[in-house]
Amino acid sequence: MSDRPLKDDLVLVQHAARAAGEILMDHWSHRQNLRVTQKRAGDFLSQADLEAEACLRDILLGTCPGDGWLGEETGASAMGAKGRRWIVDPLDGTTNFLRGIPHWAVSIALEVDGELCVGVVHDPVKGETFCAGIGSGAWLNGAPIQAAETASMPAALFGTGIPFGGMDHIDDHAADIARLMPRCAGVRRMGAAALDLAYVAAGRLDGFWERRLRPWDIAAGLVLLREAGAVVAALDPTERPEDQGTVLTACPALFDAFAALLRGQPGSSDPVSRA
Repeated sequence: MSDRPLKDDLVLVQHAARAAGEILMDHWSHRQNLRVTQKRAGDFLSQADLEAEACLRDILLGTCPGDGWLGEETGASAMGAKGRRWIVDPLDGTTNFLRGIPHWAVSIALEVDGELCVGVVHDPVKGETFCAGIGSGAWLNGAPIQAAETASMPAALFGTGIPFGGMDHIDDHAADIARLMPRCAGVRRMGAAALDLAYVAAGRLDGFWERRLRPWDIAAGLVLLREAGAVVAALDPTERPEDQGTVLTACPALFDAFAALLRGQPGSSDPVSRA
């Protein structure tokens, strides 16, 4: 068990996220000059991703050299001796970044003994830092945030991530949308899961779902959601989203109806409205 105070980790992780954000903003101004490769269809890697992750690694492991590491671009190292591991996406929303769409973020989480304890999602373009620590609440630029109080499905706005390229669950997601769209006010696909989860935590979206995400896509967001009072699960209710990679989350008043629709449960095709 770690003996490092949580407040120290919260300060450290925000500093690291902002330092990586400065590197990304420098590249954002000259992104047409970036070296870009393609990891798979629709999944890009740039020099900006690599430099931002190197910065995060230097700061986090430089301060806590015994910690473990899981980064999108540099992979995994052994779990730290004190059960600590940093889970990092240096640039969530790389495609948006490369296309000049100002919706991307740095995402960092700390896991201790298998439990996600700290999460930060930093949006350098908008100057927004979402931060949460277990038992300490969730915050946006120092002000507390909480999940929405929306209580009617017809008034609800949801976010998702639509599969691309050769992903074999495109049909499953299309079926999700067909069930949900007639029952809500809209669905947004903005291209950065970490920010989508932060937006649910801040009450900007009423819920979010996506299949087959990786740990670095969701780890920080899960801490934010839980500390902001959102209900968080997987599509399979017997699994944890951090284990399964499938996230289903919504504000408390809507979660049951939202989950029933996406899980295709009996009766979920009926109109759903809560006063």
